[in-house]
Amino acid sequence: MSDNEELCWMPAVELSRHIAAREITPLEVAEAVLRRIEEVNPALNALVFHQPDQVIRDAKILTEQLAGGAPAGPLHGIPYSLKEGCAAEGTPATSGIVAHRDRIADRDEPVAARLKSAGGLFLGKTNAAEAGYCALSKNHLYGATHNAWKHGYTAGGSSSGAGAAVAAGLGQLAQGTDGGGSVRIPAAVNGVVGFKPSLGRIPQTRLPGRFHSFIFHGPITRTVGDAALMMNAVAGFDPGDPLSLPTDGVDYLTALDTDIDRTRIAWSPDLGFADVDPEIVRLCEQALTAFEDLGCVVEQAHPGWEHPGRVMWESVWAPTYAAMLDAADWDAQTGQVDEQLLAVMHEGASLSVRQVQRADAARGLIFDQFSRFMQSFDFFVTPVTTMQTFPVDDFCPAPLAGAPLTEQILGWLLTYPFNLTTTPVISVPVGFTSAGLPVGLQIAGRLRADFEVLSAAAAFERARPWAQHRPVIE
Repeated sequence: MSDNEELCWMPAVELSRHIAAREITPLEVAEAVLRRIEEVNPALNALVFHQPDQVIRDAKILTEQLAGGAPAGPLHGIPYSLKEGCAAEGTPATSGIVAHRDRIADRDEPVAARLKSAGGLFLGKTNAAEAGYCALSKNHLYGATHNAWKHGYTAGGSSSGAGAAVAAGLGQLAQGTDGGGSVRIPAAVNGVVGFKPSLGRIPQTRLPGRFHSFIFHGPITRTVGDAALMMNAVAGFDPGDPLSLPTDGVDYLTALDTDIDRTRIAWSPDLGFADVDPEIVRLCEQALTAFEDLGCVVEQAHPGWEHPGRVMWESVWAPTYAAMLDAADWDAQTGQVDEQLLAVMHEGASLSVRQVQRADAARGLIFDQFSRFMQSFDFFVTPVTTMQTFPVDDFCPAPLAGAPLTEQILGWLLTYPFNLTTTPVISVPVGFTSAGLPVGLQIAGRLRADFEVLSAAAAFERARPWAQHRPVIE
């Protein structure tokens, strides 16, 4: 491997120091990453909008700025990508929907604007599940993204291209969105880091409504440090998001050096309601010893949630898609939209106002239970998924085939309860199954404890480093 190719794998935190010291130029980084993209992206299909000439032009400008004595921005010259549906002026924002193939964003969402203003090097847009309605890695407009570790297998979703791209060395930073696990799932199944911060920590203006409390922007990176670096650039208040939190001036990078000894950790292999692959449980339990070695007290416990899948489905998932996309307008588009997406819309439209409101009240109970539970613990640790990743053309893992739609979509996930609670949670890699597939562990924290969650993940990363693992893309 050439020295230039090593630039593709260098953590953003380290790369940033070299660029600021004028030891590496943004142009050198761009050339290395573009070669890597040309080499492996055709097999992955992770990036679906990519303009190499523009990347070079932007890299030259960033390089000239430093040569002229300008100070380096916090992400100066660091390659990043955006999820295809994220608004960035002049780029497609179709969410993989054929009928929206001509949609071009006319503005920058706050997260896109902040990555640009921090000096980041924009590589392009990453693939995602169609309309982001499930954890698949394909859509009718762009096709399928393949898992970075096993071609022909799903890269998870909905931020599938982001997870596969980062795992394959196609940029250090990727923006994803998480409405039920869509940052953590692709991170877990591709063996990288995915952080869902607290509600309002990163402003959200993607959806027309301004009061959606289940969807989050979040970083997907190869290391916890890179996630913290990205958080420094994108977190903070924005007047376009009434739920955004005040800018607090926290330096998330300092979380990397925080000790977590004597903290109390609750561990649940199944959240109390799921059937989890024994191999996933084994890998996660082996990883727990790292916390014990760090001086943490680990206890098996869970909040006692009942039917969180039904609550997620009836309070958030089905009614939201029924409202955003009118099924009557889509039924005639045979072969151009997922049948399951149509089914979600129809199920949402069939729910009564009473059902939705009662499910929303049940969501409040889930939040209350979690808040009481976390009075006794600093962190709550669980697997990310109940099953290993599966063939890319399947809609769900084989054991769920034939199950009700809600079970097919949510039944292999342990992520969505933390969207209901709005609390911060991060996925970190813990190893590989006997089939060579990555497995992720979730570390969840108390309300708005983003700094603490990053601290726990960073301590775990020091004890169990993983960024040295690199997939072979064929």
